[in-house]
Amino acid sequence: MLPDNRPLVLHVVYRFDTGGLENGVVNLINHMPAHAYRHAVLALTEVTDFRHRIQRDDVTCIAMNKPPGQGVWLFPRLYKLFKQLRPAIVHTRNLAALEVQLPAWAAGVPVRIHGEHGRDVGDLDGSNRKLQRVRRMYRPFVHHYVALSQDLAAYLQNAVHVTPARMTLACNGVNTQRFFPSGEQASRLAGCPFDPNVHTLLGTVGRMAHVKDQLTLAKAFVLALQQAPELRQFLRLVMVGEGPLRAEAQALLDASACADLAWLPGERQDVPEIMRALHIYVLPSLAEGISNTILEAMASGLPVLATDVGGNAELVLAQETGLLVPAAEPHLMAQAIIQLARNPGLARTMGAAGKSRVDEHFSLPAMIKTYQDLYDQQLRLHSPRPVPMPRGAAKSNQGKH
Repeated sequence: MLPDNRPLVLHVVYRFDTGGLENGVVNLINHMPAHAYRHAVLALTEVTDFRHRIQRDDVTCIAMNKPPGQGVWLFPRLYKLFKQLRPAIVHTRNLAALEVQLPAWAAGVPVRIHGEHGRDVGDLDGSNRKLQRVRRMYRPFVHHYVALSQDLAAYLQNAVHVTPARMTLACNGVNTQRFFPSGEQASRLAGCPFDPNVHTLLGTVGRMAHVKDQLTLAKAFVLALQQAPELRQFLRLVMVGEGPLRAEAQALLDASACADLAWLPGERQDVPEIMRALHIYVLPSLAEGISNTILEAMASGLPVLATDVGGNAELVLAQETGLLVPAAEPHLMAQAIIQLARNPGLARTMGAAGKSRVDEHFSLPAMIKTYQDLYDQQLRLHSPRPVPMPRGAAKSNQGKH
């Protein structure tokens, strides 16, 4: 068998499970031309069934099973792994994986890239000086940074002191072959008690965790029904996702006598179909980078109601493709819900404008090209010897495990 000379990109994440960051890794692996690079995924904790979303058969997934806390004790194992795999590029993502840059440097990995995808749960505004110092401490070991939004790029430049020359802005791209508007008649979702052709479905999709703040949406839904009682006839809430806030949100809805007007099914795998069944998409997060679900909703022709945090305002054009409200303000979110629910024509116009915006500015091919160009550039700059990048190289015989 001929040797596989394609450079190996090792993508490092904290946990390889359902999430926007992880979905971006999957899209990158699935859609980057196979002849350009090999890929492997390294999770510091665990690899879940989410790995099955990778459509290539030459991708290895590795779990380190790291317990909570500092991972310095993992460094010898990581060093040995890097020497064994000999990746051309190690690409870490977010603060939880940043420490891997040190053993990658020690092992002589030619190119070391770090991406910032969103705010930390304990540092929603980026003001935590300890976390700034931690990022600055690892800065000498990173060749190049990727920021997913202008907000994160400004943070890297001003707080971490990364020069613009060492930074690339790489907005997420959305797969418009999977996410597209429904036709005149929307299909009912399996298990959903509501009919999208009869009801107006207000929905969100994502991990039900503190930073996503679905409780604010549940409160806003209850307030909207109280302030505009006529909406009770047709407005319904769909909250898809699993996590600690799911039970809290359900209890809140139960206590408000709105349980029969809401559906919280837990995690689902049919997200494109869910988007096509909705009429209004809501993202109530306390912090965001560049939200995959906002892009997926816009590609599906939905108006987006989002909190004005992180990169959300870079995606949602207020009063044009949707509405922006302050975070953790259920009363203001309720007013925005009422506005969109009472004006379906306005909602459809915003949804169409959002679809056009995604097609023009946030295509998946554009995202893939940005990363491939970055990998090519960094290899040329930092590889100790020319790295062969043959076109049409044989596939690796590595399998998933």
